Amino acid sequence: MQEISPEELGEQLQNDNDGPLVLDIRHQTDFEEWHIPGSRNVDVYDELTDDPEQAIEPLSDLPSDEQIVTVCAAGVVSQTATAVLRELGYDAVTLTDGMNGWSRVHRHANVPVDIDGILVQVARPGKGCLSHVLVSEGEAAVFDPSHYLDEYDTVLDEYDTVLDEYDAELVGVFDTHAHADHVSGAADLADRHDVPYYLHQRDALSLDATPLEDGTLVSVGSLDIEVIHTPGHSEGSVSFDVDGTALLTGDTLFHDSVGRVELGVEAGIEDADVEGNAATLYESLQRLLDRPDDAVVLPAHDPGSPEPPVTATLAEVKDRNNDLSRDREAFVEELASDIPDHPPNFERVKRTNVGQESVPANELAELELGPNNCAAE
Repeated sequence: MQEISPEELGEQLQNDNDGPLVLDIRHQTDFEEWHIPGSRNVDVYDELTDDPEQAIEPLSDLPSDEQIVTVCAAGVVSQTATAVLRELGYDAVTLTDGMNGWSRVHRHANVPVDIDGILVQVARPGKGCLSHVLVSEGEAAVFDPSHYLDEYDTVLDEYDTVLDEYDAELVGVFDTHAHADHVSGAADLADRHDVPYYLHQRDALSLDATPLEDGTLVSVGSLDIEVIHTPGHSEGSVSFDVDGTALLTGDTLFHDSVGRVELGVEAGIEDADVEGNAATLYESLQRLLDRPDDAVVLPAHDPGSPEPPVTATLAEVKDRNNDLSRDREAFVEELASDIPDHPPNFERVKRTNVGQESVPANELAELELGPNNCAAE
């Protein structure tokens, strides 16, 4: 069977305006919830599963001069689509592992900030995840790394690639909070390099992590990182002020929204209520809004399919983020009442990231499969 790897497809879509036609054959509702940007949906999943000949007519009206990459959830039914298309004379290949494979693609680029070092953003387009690697004077720290596996169950490490690129020694791995949309790779990365894993104690419920406290300064090379406790999205959420020029805000503050406030409550790991969390988040945001307007805001997620670097100054975020213009009462009412769709399997993901559940390696990819829904709106 002809296939294309997620990494190769990602490179083609990133660098080639005349890239292949990505044909998603999943149900329309699944496509609308989460898909590869620019892809086309022809809902023939049932036809391909039950009787592939029924899919011939819907698949016959595609451009004949483009390569077609078929996509489904895990790259199985799309193999049948590829076979049908090739019989019709199309140049068709299957995306290996489907959307599951797409979710593990990573890319990185430097963030334009004026610091005594380098700040690299690592984007995971299929999940909307953003990680960061800070390098200064031969030392490095990684923030919010993902955990993901290839087909051989080997940990792939975009972060080691960055460390090697800058000949830097990892001295610490940090999570801004216990994530709800993906399994953190921070503990594993720290363990492989024998360095501390930092997480606020309110989120490290059953983990052996080095605790973060409000106001603590952590040094990486010549740079100081200030820990700002910004609870609300989770009880242990923190933001990091890097030398007064960059704010790593986790899921507390996005460029166009703010963090959700009900996930920890509904996952059963927080003894709190949604309204109280919303009020706490409002106060946390005020602390961040007092930082310099020219500081670059770097959240842990982007709702689209991010191409790094995804950046905005605090002044720009204040101007475009409607959540920040609400007074306390309106803010609490909005976040406590308007609840978007949950991230897939968020309860198990949350419990895994606080150390209350252990997920077998072969289940991680399926557990994470789906869109990122950590923003309030």
